[in-house]
Amino acid sequence: MSKTVNHILLIDDNKIDNFFHERIIKKYDPQIKITTLRTAYEALDFIQSQEEKPNIIFLDINMPGMSGWEFLDEYKKLKHLYQDVMIVVMLTTSENPDDKARALTHGMLSDFRSKPLTLEILKEVIEKFHQSK
Repeated sequence: MSKTVNHILLIDDNKIDNFFHERIIKKYDPQIKITTLRTAYEALDFIQSQEEKPNIIFLDINMPGMSGWEFLDEYKKLKHLYQDVMIVVMLTTSENPDDKARALTHGMLSDFRSKPLTLEILKEVIEKFHQSK
């Protein structure tokens, strides 16, 4: 498997955050494909229906319908072939220490970061992706 990040999935109901995060990713590498989805339900469907899986998922906690935590619970139930090709980073505005503690003990998360996504955070996450593969 290639260690190249060529597809990033953003799951966030906030249009402005998505726009800003897309710009950061494009600044890092304009060749990276970005898929932006505004609900966790859409994201689960997308992951299961696409042949080309994203390498990295940036996930918001607080979303209507299904939270980031609920998404992770459903994601955990998916076949391992969906999980093995990507890392999941919770990207949130939450300052709740319980969220951070929960994230650190949740088996499906690779990282927990505060919004907004910055070039520095993106570089660190991509480096972690390279090390995990």
